[in-house]
Amino acid sequence: MANEFVSVIKPTATKASNGEGHSYPVLPVRETVLFPHAVLPLTVGRTSSIQLIQSLGEEKTILVVAQKDARQDQPDGGDLYDIGTRATVHKVVKMPNQSLFVFTEGTERVKITGFTQTEPFMTAQCEVIDEKDPEESPEAEALQRNVLGQFQTIVTSSSTLSDDLQTIAINIEDPSRLADFIASSLPFLSTTDKQDLLETSDVKARLEKLNNSLAKELEVQQLRNKIQSEVQDSVQQSQRDYYLREQMKAIQKELGDQDDTQKDIADLKEKIENAGMTDEVKKDALKELGRLSRMNPAAADYSLTRNYVEWLAVLPWSKGSAGEVDIKKAQEVLDEDHYGLKKVKDRILDYLSVRRLKPDMKGPILCFVGPPGVGKTSLGRSIARSLGRKFSRISLGGMHDEAEIRGHRRTYIGALPGQIIQHLKRVEVNDPVFMLDEIDKLGHDFRGDPASALLETLDPEQNNTFRDNYLDQPFDLSKVLFICTANQLDTIPAPLLDRMEIIELTGYTEEEKINIAEKYLVPRQIKENGLALEDPAKPEKKTAGEDDVPESQATKIEGEPRIVFPRESLGFIARHYTREAGVRKLEQLIGTVCRKLARKVAEGRTEQLVITPEVIHEMLGGIKVRVDTEIAERTKRPGVAVGLAWTPAGGDILFIEANKMKGKGGINMTGQLGDVMKESVQAALTWVRSNATSLGLDEDVLKDIDLHVHVPAGAIPKDGPSAGVTMATAIVSLLTGKAIRPLLAMTGEITLSGNVLPVGGIKEKFLAAKRAGVRDVILPIDVKTNVEEDLTADQIEGMTIHYASRIEDVLAVALPKTAEDAVEAEGVREEVLAAAE
Repeated sequence: MANEFVSVIKPTATKASNGEGHSYPVLPVRETVLFPHAVLPLTVGRTSSIQLIQSLGEEKTILVVAQKDARQDQPDGGDLYDIGTRATVHKVVKMPNQSLFVFTEGTERVKITGFTQTEPFMTAQCEVIDEKDPEESPEAEALQRNVLGQFQTIVTSSSTLSDDLQTIAINIEDPSRLADFIASSLPFLSTTDKQDLLETSDVKARLEKLNNSLAKELEVQQLRNKIQSEVQDSVQQSQRDYYLREQMKAIQKELGDQDDTQKDIADLKEKIENAGMTDEVKKDALKELGRLSRMNPAAADYSLTRNYVEWLAVLPWSKGSAGEVDIKKAQEVLDEDHYGLKKVKDRILDYLSVRRLKPDMKGPILCFVGPPGVGKTSLGRSIARSLGRKFSRISLGGMHDEAEIRGHRRTYIGALPGQIIQHLKRVEVNDPVFMLDEIDKLGHDFRGDPASALLETLDPEQNNTFRDNYLDQPFDLSKVLFICTANQLDTIPAPLLDRMEIIELTGYTEEEKINIAEKYLVPRQIKENGLALEDPAKPEKKTAGEDDVPESQATKIEGEPRIVFPRESLGFIARHYTREAGVRKLEQLIGTVCRKLARKVAEGRTEQLVITPEVIHEMLGGIKVRVDTEIAERTKRPGVAVGLAWTPAGGDILFIEANKMKGKGGINMTGQLGDVMKESVQAALTWVRSNATSLGLDEDVLKDIDLHVHVPAGAIPKDGPSAGVTMATAIVSLLTGKAIRPLLAMTGEITLSGNVLPVGGIKEKFLAAKRAGVRDVILPIDVKTNVEEDLTADQIEGMTIHYASRIEDVLAVALPKTAEDAVEAEGVREEVLAAAE
């Protein structure tokens, strides 16, 4: 094997003889080209090459030829270029690894004309290539000078080429020798390029090729130097900036005036250390903080990364507020803040008792269901106050974006965590009471389904590793007490409903409304409208914020109020101005009275005002609700019955009217009835026709007449499976000509055979009947257990409940049996109408 190490020209070398017809040993070399007049040290390691050198006599002339493929270990004649250099071996040095170090000097270009021997080494005949010298001309001289000048420039700018090469090149006048010397001295020329220059016998063409290679290399060197200079400048600038920043930090540290950015980083790191995160979250937070510290504050991602790290640092990962649950205190708070609701309070106290015995219990999630104004949200506040926890309310009504619950991913512009994480940041503890209001009014669209996003939040088996899309870190929500509120259950998805325990708040009777108004509503409205004579010696209490533990719902009035509401007046407002299940409208009316008095006080009135029915008439106008009078008046004629209906706002009464006209046995139904109620009318009519004889009617009673069943308030859609009994009673009353007893209401579904089926919403319907002044209620026999469990004695007081298993039982109560019964019923009706007048 022969490799090139260095080549040195010998200007004094002599030209050898032609040698035509004489065979010379051939030394193949790899990646090396020997030019005439150049001295080249070669390392010879191939066995054949070693034998070649050892066989040389006194002449010591060989042919040095480059291999076409440097990977060939045993090349033959076809693996070598045709053009090589005849050379003289000047010195041979034996190396310790048995290879030879040989100094050769090129003499002239030759072309191999034929190989005469291949073993043990190759020999070949050759002929000398005559060189074509350029004609003397300014162009040739300019070309030679240009090549020399470019070579000098490259040597000067190169750190690997010796400056002596310039001196040698300047002293060479022969253009052929100059071209060979420069070609042999340039390390960047490839073996192919050097072989091409060796094979070029025309000196002018050789100089032109060399000029092109030198120009290309010079351009590359200039670009490389430019890049190197720019990199060097950048590195120097970076180092300079680094040193200056470090000096600035040291100076600011000594002065106690630290850079705001670095101060923020230090503060965030301290917050992360004190946040009580899990090891996994802390590791990620510190990693993001490290990225933040290396960022330029002007970078686009700086504020995004800083906000993310700050969210991680300020969340209450391990900070709680709850102490030991005091059941007696909780009961006192609930009794102080809410009147009645015994079953609801018992369930809450049961729940709190289990929390006391097992603080790490999982769920359940409580869901308060009831009409508006019955105190669902205020119950949540009371629970928070009884536990000594922070309270926060999240309104879900109309929410239709899943990101409101689970947050946005950080890749979005303006991304934020969801409402759960945001409220946890506000309350600064990991065990608050969360009130999820209006969970039955969630929406969904192309942005996702918030109800599905709540599944993980409200599932006790999953919410200990709740992942917000923005944080992308597990947060433990198992210590949060979630309380949901809803007006109805129908619109809540079944999987979400399955994760909650339902507690129903149905509504209040008139007596309960009076007590609530007397204890809570009146004092609050008196204070809010400035009608309380405050004690100036006492400082004003600070109003609790939404996220604080709320104060008592009962407002304490310091001093004598300017307005007095007797119980009779409160009952008058509740009875004749509202028909709601809750007390929201009642409080609004009390507030209206207080505002009108506040105006009089502002005009100079100083005496205390006692609210009487006359004052209520003056301030609120005439009586708005006369339900008992309306029932007595409208049921005077046969064919009118009073049913009971359940609505999301509580229970309500429903008038059902039937009338007849000459016709052919047809039936017309109006009043925006749904399919179920229409089926109830058909079933009732079928039963009446099939039992006409037992009812004392002609079998063909409907042959020559048409029936019209109407439910007033026709603009309001009505539907539900509880009107069959009322429909049948109204039709029988019409056909028999007997008016239904006054102040009587009923509910239940009918079958074709006359059975009365149970229905739902009994408590809401019963309370609605009582608010409307109804004295007798007919209910299906199968709901008797519900009545005994759900209704208290105070609620049933003044009402008579009749249970029916068949429609005949209903008719026996609803229609007078004898003339005396009819007279008695008419007397009751006249009594009610006279009282109203």
